Amino acid sequence: MQQLAATAAELDFHSETYKDAYSRINAIVIEGEKEAHENYIRLAELLPEHKEELIRLSKMENRHKKGFEACGRNLQVTPDMQFAQEFFAKLHQNFQKAAESGNVVTCLLIQSLIIECFAIAAYNIYIPVADDFARKITEGVVKDEYSHLNFGEVWLKEHFEASKAELEQANRQNLPIVWQMLNAVENDAHTLAMEKEALVEDFMIQYGEALSNIGFTTRDIMRMSAYGLTAA
Repeated sequence: MQQLAATAAELDFHSETYKDAYSRINAIVIEGEKEAHENYIRLAELLPEHKEELIRLSKMENRHKKGFEACGRNLQVTPDMQFAQEFFAKLHQNFQKAAESGNVVTCLLIQSLIIECFAIAAYNIYIPVADDFARKITEGVVKDEYSHLNFGEVWLKEHFEASKAELEQANRQNLPIVWQMLNAVENDAHTLAMEKEALVEDFMIQYGEALSNIGFTTRDIMRMSAYGLTAA
């Protein structure tokens, strides 16, 4: 922790190099929260018995988006939203395709597991090296993200036997995309003192715990995780 704190102290949050990298990282978190907002609204249509809870989660994601927009304004950075839309394009397409087919299990794996675990990992690694304003915003967001992850875990655990095959298939299709995303942002993350290895490690811990909570065995989780690592 002391080493991370020292790194944060050494960062020049107002340098052109930092702000250039931040324009893409900030856009990614804004776009991620925007898509999460839309995804939870779509899930509310697919799971009408949970509509109230899912709409509540979608509103929370919208608040997060506004918080991260404020982080960009605080550093006088214009987020590169085109980059962010391209960054999320494959997961976005896969979610839309699953929703159109009524594949709730795949939708929940993409949004409530992969995207939430990705966000939690990124925020955990970012908080120690963030500027003071962004740190306060991000700390508040992380607490909320765990409740979003929990919704997916609880629903999938309750429907585990019926969902297992689709979960494994959705994992095989979507987990490799996470590593492509991490590779695409590796240099910018490094500029912000966020190392790819730490992001990968934190994501794998979060994702593995979520799969375990749903009902997968350690052997299952190791096998499922390998689909991501082969694409790293």
